[in-house]
Order: sequence, then structure tokens, then C-alpha cells
Amino acid sequence: MNNIQAVLETKQLTKKYNGTPVVNNLNIKINQGEIFGFLGPNGAGKTTTILMILGLTEPSSGEVNVFGYNSTKEPLQVKRITSYLPEKVGFYEDMSAFENLSYIARLNHIPEKKAKDTIDEVLNLVGLKDVTNVEVGKFSKGMKQRLGIGTVFIKKPKLAILDEPTTGIDPKGVEEILDLIIKINKEENITIFLCSHLLYQVQKICSKIGIFSKGKMVANGSLEEISKEILPEKSNRLEISYQEDKDVIRLIQDIQKIDGILRVEKRAKELSLEQIYTKYFREES
Repeated sequence: MNNIQAVLETKQLTKKYNGTPVVNNLNIKINQGEIFGFLGPNGAGKTTTILMILGLTEPSSGEVNVFGYNSTKEPLQVKRITSYLPEKVGFYEDMSAFENLSYIARLNHIPEKKAKDTIDEVLNLVGLKDVTNVEVGKFSKGMKQRLGIGTVFIKKPKLAILDEPTTGIDPKGVEEILDLIIKINKEENITIFLCSHLLYQVQKICSKIGIFSKGKMVANGSLEEISKEILPEKSNRLEISYQEDKDVIRLIQDIQKIDGILRVEKRAKELSLEQIYTKYFREES
């Protein structure tokens, strides 16, 4: 494990089912402290990729390494330094937030004294300190998702994998979750691998983006790099005029939630919209 340069790296990673590639020659390299957005429609192969990263399914060919550990040959080492939040997270609803996190801590062999301090810290971090002893069954969807993020960070991972972490949450809750991910990334220096089918979310918080469609990476890099690479042939610009300034911020926020919207620029009584990659999000979703 000398001279490790990447937190996560895949090399020609491929997974086939019945001879059909679900993930096809995938190459990713994520460095320490980055928030990487793995962007693609449902059915593109994102979850299969996650399973290979975690060592929960073997690739047909190629390899994936997490901090130098091979996920196929050294899955336990990978799991010790990685946390995963699935799209549908479940809790014991008759147990409190604290009790649920205590259970997760025991599963990860965290000593009781250390676990208590860590749980208090995590609940404060995700904004649930005031409901520490409330049964999770009484939580809203957004609160449960915050607790889910808490379960991810309870063992202080080096890499956190978040699969569609804002599913089913109202717009205000979505913004809070995205802000929380940024906060944890910066304050805890945890590298984030964020899976999503929503461009505006990835655009808002990710330092690098990989656009994934039909098992293949079709673009990879910073938003600026991707824009320069394929904007000329795959983007559309639209101008929208408006009358009143008072609701324009809300209008911009709503527009940014539309799949394929790359950026919205506010001008005098006019919004300039740039749309990109729409075909990747409409073929399969």
C-alpha cells in the first residue's frame, strides 16, 4: 500500500449477466477529499458498480481498488474503510435514533464509550440532536435520510458511497441533505461517491462528474471539462423572459431540478438556460 494516489480507482471494470455487459470497461479515479457525482438514469448500471466497489459481487473482468485494497481479493479491508447508504435505508422504527446508531456501532465493533461520544457527535452533525431519544417511526422521510447519513459516518469512513440520498424528500429537505453532504465532506475530510440521476444535484455539490449510460462512461471530469468537451454538439440554449423579480429565485431553483439542465444564468428580465445530455436521461428512465 505504498504511494497510493487514489481513494477509489477502477480499471476496465466489467460485469456481465448472461453474456450481456451491465458495466462495460469502466475507468474511474477519485482522489482524497473529492465529491464525485456518478450520474446516470435508472438501469444504467450504477448499483452494480457500487456492489463491485464494495466487494459484494465479483467483476467479470477488470478490477477496483479502494485505498489500494482490491475489492475482490480484500473485501473485508475495503468494508472497514468504506460506508454505504443504499437508496432505500431501513431502521428499527420502535427504537430511537440513538439506539439505532448504537446498534450500527456494535455491528462495527466500536467500543461502547467511544460509540456514545461518536453518536452524540454524529447526531449533532446531521441535525438530529434534539430528537436523540425519539422513536424513528415518528421521523419524517427527510429526518430518516439524515439518520441514514449518520449511519454512514458512524465509523468515520475514508470513503462514503451514497446511492440516491435525496429520493422521496421535499425540495427544502433536498437542499438540506445536499448542504449536509458538503459539510461532512469538508469538516470530516471524507471522500464522497454520490450516485444520482439528477443533474442539478450533482452539478451543485460535486467537484467531478462521471456521466454513465447503458453501462458505459460517456463523459468524465469537472463540469467545466465536460462542458468544453461535448457542449457544442449536445447542448441547447433557451432564453426565458420574466416580469417580476420577487419569485425569480424560486423559478431558477425549480428549473435547475429538471433533468438535463446544465446551468441557469440570470440576466435583466431574462433567464438563459443551457440543457445538456437529455438523451442519456430519457432513453432508460
